[in-house]
Amino acid sequence: MRLYYPHFLNIIFNIIGSIILLVIHMKGQKKRQRFFLHLSMIILVVSTCYMTGCIEDTSEKESSESTADTIVLLNQSLILPDWSDGNYHDYQQTTQLITQFNTDYPNLVEIFSIGKSINGKDIWCVTLTNEQIQTEKHCCVIDGCIHGSEWESCEICLYLAEYLLINFERNHSVRSILNSSIIYLIPILNPDGREQNIRYNENGIDLNRNFAVHFGRILGGSIPLGNPLGFIKIPSIRRPLKGITLTNSGRRPFSEPETTALKEFLDSLDRKTIGFYMNGHTALHFVGSVVNIKQNQEYQITSHQKTVINTALSWCENHTEYASLPIGDYDYYGAGLAHHWVFKEYQIPSFLFELLSHEYEPGLTGGGYHDDLVYWMHESLPILLYLCYNIENLSHWSLPDNEPVLPDGIPPSQV
Repeated sequence: MRLYYPHFLNIIFNIIGSIILLVIHMKGQKKRQRFFLHLSMIILVVSTCYMTGCIEDTSEKESSESTADTIVLLNQSLILPDWSDGNYHDYQQTTQLITQFNTDYPNLVEIFSIGKSINGKDIWCVTLTNEQIQTEKHCCVIDGCIHGSEWESCEICLYLAEYLLINFERNHSVRSILNSSIIYLIPILNPDGREQNIRYNENGIDLNRNFAVHFGRILGGSIPLGNPLGFIKIPSIRRPLKGITLTNSGRRPFSEPETTALKEFLDSLDRKTIGFYMNGHTALHFVGSVVNIKQNQEYQITSHQKTVINTALSWCENHTEYASLPIGDYDYYGAGLAHHWVFKEYQIPSFLFELLSHEYEPGLTGGGYHDDLVYWMHESLPILLYLCYNIENLSHWSLPDNEPVLPDGIPPSQV
């Protein structure tokens, strides 16, 4: 409420005069009648001033102005993280960056460790959500660097996080994701392998063969050797006559602390609220999910689940340069893969994302080619945003038909 002061002074004088008269008459006869008479006069004076504009009620106007400002603010154009080619993040740099996220956006970011690697490094998880909204939310889990030499699967987790954070106060489309969902990002599931730039963990085990589904199948390219004598490392075995390399899956499922940490973390979530799981890799240039298993399939895929997953895969292929691997297009023997186990165990949509193109493939020995980071972040971001826009749909096994709002020029292959 705003007062116009010259008129307001006249109001005060009139009220004071009325009160004086009220006191005088209260000492004379007919006190009660005169009291109500003068009370009515006071009310009349104030009401008249209000009605003629001496007193202006601006609360509704100020509320409207505030709402308009918010609408304008949240309609700003989407921006992209200011990254440059070659700006890769090793374990220490990843830790520093996510810690900075938490410092800069304390109401949107939480970081915690889901466990430790063989060498005692924390396996960090980044939680993204608007913590000021405490209603029940659906969630997703995205991890990277289960193979330590596949760097870009870590980078896309960090890039997605920064993109959502810098646009939260700018655009309603991003705000809606973090207001209604929880996004769990595990950028480096294999910290020791990332530090050494190798596929395997410190024990020489292929972590993406260490899950309890179709475990240790030689025809699937893995072999359950573990560590003979408790210390001998045999990451892989080459079969020259067959031209096949078998990677060491560990002696038993979840023999490694890294895979156990992921299992225990997923077990801690309410599976009814999980929209999807995505396991990141490089560099086979496709998005896939579960497949038909040639022998003794340990999970069942309903026709409806197939439709939902293939709808998502089709969107990825139609809106980016990545290929897709629909259910039914490929048969496999199985080999203890993370996303196969998540589908089997939790019955949620589970995806495999092979970033980059074939020329970057690090193979089984590690190393590999890393370049054009910004291009591949721009090309890969729409797939994660699309899935994040459809977290709730996917949690109910509904068709993922929500279209994401994308920044101008993204993805670059569609420009």
